[in-house]
Amino acid sequence: MQIDWLQFTPWSALLGGALLGLASGLLALLAGKIAGISGILGGLLNAQSDMQWRAAFLLGLIFTPLFWMAFKTPADIQITANTPTLIIAGLLVGLGTRYGNGCTSGHGICGLSRFSIRSLAAVASFMTAGFITVLLTHHLF
Repeated sequence: MQIDWLQFTPWSALLGGALLGLASGLLALLAGKIAGISGILGGLLNAQSDMQWRAAFLLGLIFTPLFWMAFKTPADIQITANTPTLIIAGLLVGLGTRYGNGCTSGHGICGLSRFSIRSLAAVASFMTAGFITVLLTHHLF
């Protein structure tokens, strides 16, 4: 593996991680809510009574990158997978999110910070599955 030093952006990654931690911590402390995207979106789709904060959170996820692009040119992203592969991958992620009672952000950021054993098991499972998938698809086949 080689690092593309021209695209390596540790400071913006550090800032993004700090903002994620701050936002999820403030949401938990001030509102008693967990910043897991699947739970936020699921609650919005189920038309729960607390739709305002859910909609605001999701709108922030959509518009913040657009705001960021006003100051920084986005990296050139190349998707090499075909459309059926992307659809199947998306469905598998959604299925895993339902079976795992949460998504990577909910378990990885919020669950681990609360020392949740269930989140630790979930993170270990999806990270292992990701490592195996990359090994199989990019190095063995």
